[in-house]
Amino acid sequence: MKNIIFLSGIIAIVILQGCEKTLLDSSELQKSFLKSTGTWTIPINEVYDGGTGKDGIPALSDPEFIPVNEVDYLRDEDLVLGYVGDQQVRAYPHTILNWHEIVNDQIEEVSLALTYCPLTGTGIGWDRVIDDEVTTFGVSGLLYNTNLIPYDRKTDSYWSQILGECVNGELAGRSIQTHPLVETTWLSWKKMFPSSSVLSPETGYNRDYRVYPYSGYMLQDDYLIFPVSHTDDRIPNKERVHAIVFLGLATVYTFSGFEDGVVAKQETIRGRKFVIVGSSEDNFIVSFYSDPGDGTVLEFKGIEDNYPVVMTDQECNMWDLSGRAVSGPRKGTQLTSSGGFMGYWLAFAAFYPGLEISGSSNN
Repeated sequence: MKNIIFLSGIIAIVILQGCEKTLLDSSELQKSFLKSTGTWTIPINEVYDGGTGKDGIPALSDPEFIPVNEVDYLRDEDLVLGYVGDQQVRAYPHTILNWHEIVNDQIEEVSLALTYCPLTGTGIGWDRVIDDEVTTFGVSGLLYNTNLIPYDRKTDSYWSQILGECVNGELAGRSIQTHPLVETTWLSWKKMFPSSSVLSPETGYNRDYRVYPYSGYMLQDDYLIFPVSHTDDRIPNKERVHAIVFLGLATVYTFSGFEDGVVAKQETIRGRKFVIVGSSEDNFIVSFYSDPGDGTVLEFKGIEDNYPVVMTDQECNMWDLSGRAVSGPRKGTQLTSSGGFMGYWLAFAAFYPGLEISGSSNN
């Protein structure tokens, strides 16, 4: 049997070798959940109990932030997820997200739930406004395709992080509004946003945020703690990729396509035009619909050494990592996010069988 990870009441990690799986089996899950929570829109036999219990992994709410120059708990290679607002820019390091998975935050007018799943490597910004009321999200302790299932505290409904929709409860079938994030290394983030704020390790919980709580999970490509419904061996399971999900299908971009500095790719996906901009060296990929809204076809080109500006176009507009024109005739124009996000290949393979790999002849 593969290693199974359990979290105790204080979220200390214990890894048991060669033990029988003590998760509820699918028949027990089905009986228990159907009796207590009603109908699920995902296969109940593919929902697993992660062993922590509801809120056993404590989400953070209204956390403290510190300036970049006060951060002493991150290494240059550590990954962070960033939100770029009109006035405020904030970074949420994986080293903290690994232990809490959800951060409920308020940034300017945006009520943000930053959701992160350590087992699928997926970080997605959710809007916390549901039916005109602000709520918070918590960690249910359940997993679907080894991916986080948050719950909202307004209705106690359960949601799939990657699908971005409610899968159980009174909001079942409802989609969540998302906000784009930037994922990169701490080294690159400091270069891009030296004046940003960073999530403080003073969270109110006794955790060592320098320690990765899932042992060798990231490093062992074939090591999956929980089952997934579909696998695909075209890319290593734990390789980080960027995926755009459009019309129910996923298109994946790997860092190998962004090795020549900052690269802006013009792509047509199922009839819609996108721009995907990234850098292998600086470890980021972001994507947007390329139509600025007036029917103009913009032709983008990557820009080196001018962060947070990453691309320009034939009109001499300068566009930053958030898709905002910071200078030029379209200054202030905001490109619409594609909704794309970073994650492990295994996550997209599980949720979107038959997905396309951009630039690959083996689709």
